[in-house]
Order: sequence, then C-alpha cells, then structure tokens
Amino acid sequence: MGNKLSGKDLIKLGFPKNNSINIALGQINRYRKREKKESILTEAKDVLLNPEKYEGNGTWGKVAEGLIKPVQVRMHQLKNTRAPFKIFGENEIDEQAKFQLYDSLKLPVSVAGALMPDAHSGYGLPIGGVLATDNAVIPYGVGVDIGCRMSLSIFDLPASHFKGKEHQLEAILKDNTKFGMYETHASRVDHEVFYKSEFKDIPLLKNLLPKAYKQLGTSGGGNHFVEFGIAKIDNPENEWKLDKGEYFAVLSHSGSRGLGANIAKHYTYLATKQCPLPKNVQHLAWLDLNTHDGQEYWLAMNLAGEYAKACHDDIHRRIAKAIGKRVVVTIENHHNFAWKEMVNGQECIVHRKGATPADEGQLGIIPGSMTAPGFIVKGKGNAESLNSASHGAGRLFSRAKCKSTFTQSEIKKVLKANNVTLIGGNIDEAPMAYKDITKVMANQTELVEVLGTFTPKIVRMDR
Repeated sequence: MGNKLSGKDLIKLGFPKNNSINIALGQINRYRKREKKESILTEAKDVLLNPEKYEGNGTWGKVAEGLIKPVQVRMHQLKNTRAPFKIFGENEIDEQAKFQLYDSLKLPVSVAGALMPDAHSGYGLPIGGVLATDNAVIPYGVGVDIGCRMSLSIFDLPASHFKGKEHQLEAILKDNTKFGMYETHASRVDHEVFYKSEFKDIPLLKNLLPKAYKQLGTSGGGNHFVEFGIAKIDNPENEWKLDKGEYFAVLSHSGSRGLGANIAKHYTYLATKQCPLPKNVQHLAWLDLNTHDGQEYWLAMNLAGEYAKACHDDIHRRIAKAIGKRVVVTIENHHNFAWKEMVNGQECIVHRKGATPADEGQLGIIPGSMTAPGFIVKGKGNAESLNSASHGAGRLFSRAKCKSTFTQSEIKKVLKANNVTLIGGNIDEAPMAYKDITKVMANQTELVEVLGTFTPKIVRMDR
C-alpha cells in the first residue's frame, strides 16, 4: 500500500463507483496531500457512513453532496426569447456590449437585465451590465476583480489646501500607496477580516490568506488609482456636517487583489465543468446556489468584497494619518459583485459588473477620467435599471487601441491643460480613452441625483 490515496482505496471502503470518488481524490490531492493516508481513510469512512454530518465542510462537503444528492451535469440550451431588459444611453454603447447582454438574457436562469450608459464589451457579462438570475450566480457575471470599488474620503479642509503643498502631497501618495502585482507595504497591519471563519473553513481561502495579508492596503494595476482632488458639494446630506463648498478629498479605485482573482479563476472553472453551455456563451456558466460549490463561491465572493473594503480603509487611514487630519465623510460602494435583492416580487441574485448600486437614497461616486470630474450621487431606486447606475465614464478605446492611437506627449498635453499631476499611469489609461462623463451622466438622470463633483488634481497609478 503506497502512501498516495487511490480510487481503489475508496472503493475498498465502500464508495460507490461514481463521480464521488473523483471528487474525493481531487479535494484530497489539492488540499490534504501532506497528511497521512491512514487518517484520511478514517475520515473518508466516516463521510461515507454519515454524509449529512459533512454538508458544507471545506474538504468533504462536495464529496458528501456527491453521496447524498449529486449535482446534475447536463447541457443547457439558451431560450429563444430574452428576459425583460432596459438599455440606458443606447446610442453611446457599442453593438458587441448589447449582444453580450442579449445572450445573457436568454440563459434559462435569467429574470431581468439592464445596460448602463458607460457600457462596453467585456468577458462574460459586458462591463456596465446588470443581470438578475434565479438562485444562480455567474462568476463571470461578477468579474475577475471581485468587489472592485470606489471610496471617497472628504476632509474638513478647504480646496485651497493644495496651494503650495503639491510636492508634499505627491510624496504622501508615493509613500502611502502601493500598486501592481508585487509592491506591498513595509509596515503590515492586522485586520478583523483575516479572522473570518471562511479563511479557516474553505481550503482555497486558507491557502490564499498569506497573500491577502501581504497585499492589504495595496491597489492593482490597470485603471486602479488613488488620487487627491477637490470635492465640490452642491447638495449636502444632513448627516454630513458639511456646508456647500469645495473641500480637499481623496478618491481610490481598486478591488480584492490576488484573493479575488484566485476565487474567480477557481469557481469559473467549476462553473464551466458543472454547467455546460453552447460554446459562444460558455463563460456565462453559473453555479446553482443550492449546490456546495454555489454556496462556497457565495461565501468566498462576500469575503473578497469585505477584503476589498478593508484595503480601501487601510489606504485612506494611511493617507489621513500622513495629512494629520480626520475624514469627515466617506462615500463608497462595490461594483463587480452580486447581491440578493427583490426583483418584481421575487428574490434574485443581481450581478452588477462595472455598475454601481443605486437603490433609493444610496450614496455613490461615479468617476470620470483623470482629467474629468467624477460625480457624487444619490440613487433614485429605478426598478428598470435594477436599482443600478454606471460605475464610471466607460471606455471608448480598448487598451490595445490606446497603444496604437495615443502618444505619451499627447497625454502630457491633456494633463497640463487640466492642471493634473500624474504619477505612474500607462498609455492604455489615457484620459482620451474614456467616454465623455457629462454625456454618460445626462443618460442616467432617471437613475441618480447629483449631489456634487470630485475633480482629480494629483493622480497615482501603477507604472
């Protein structure tokens, strides 16, 4: 008897000759391969005799499910008709993004959909796509950067705080922010998110904990940024303790880093295996929330969202400390996420991929580009948009197109004309790559009320 567990060992124990053996071997080889064979066999015997005891268990839950009620893997076909939907700012949206939404609306689990005015084509759901499904979650409907979010901190400091302090503020951004795959902070901090039970109970997350700890308070590459700017408040909310006026503020945009990317990759793979679909829509594969993997993804996705928030909180804490002032107002929310919400009287899973929640009274920040204002908004709770709004201006040019269209000197000219300082940033994030935010906002007056603006002044991005 070698030390490696085999299918024969499990058959000897009495496991049925079906997929539960492959599942057990897969889980053990992935997460328990360093353990003694004897102890694993003892545990496996107990799972076989008492599978209900192991439902939801990190290593054995999926095996138990295979013994009690195996997941039915069958080819799903698209419906001939689309679920109801609404497109906002239709004339500004490329055809491919619309077709991606149309495909998603034909999924047998789809209930309703919407497309925001900043929409452009993506992978799976289009960016700016909102989709409500029945008890099913689509990993690529959430996206790779789970819980990507905006966070705006407004200080009780006048906009004039910038005068004569530009170099000092640039240094604060350089010293207190980290970007890209490898940069991390020298001084690590602990956070309550690391003590969540999901990090102990879900083997995939347990393995990702060291990376998550290391990356706390850092931002990704691409369009992620941390920037100082001027928040102009036109309609203050009562609880803000701020009058109308212009204030010094900091805005950040990033997500759940390596943690979210690994969760997305793992569960997308499981979804495509469990939910075969026609080839052109295979990336819209879903996980049924009544299955072990569906429940596990839901927990992991929510954890990634909490981690993304923890990252922003840490960034803003470091910057506030360096400035030596307290934040008086924080406005923040996720995109690239899924929520349980009521749609037409039915509880649904609402995916917002690059779309901002805009329930009635819900606050949000919709950025423009590094040379265009962002908008501080309050949701109107529009049912046709599934209580959503755009998450930014949206891209006009793809990253590849930017590289062949724009030059560094053109970007420098635009930055100078707008009096913006950029630290880092690549050609594919050129201000000209984005749609006109004022047009986008004009196309969503039914979705949000504007309370003020945020104008970037010093922007830090990945190199």
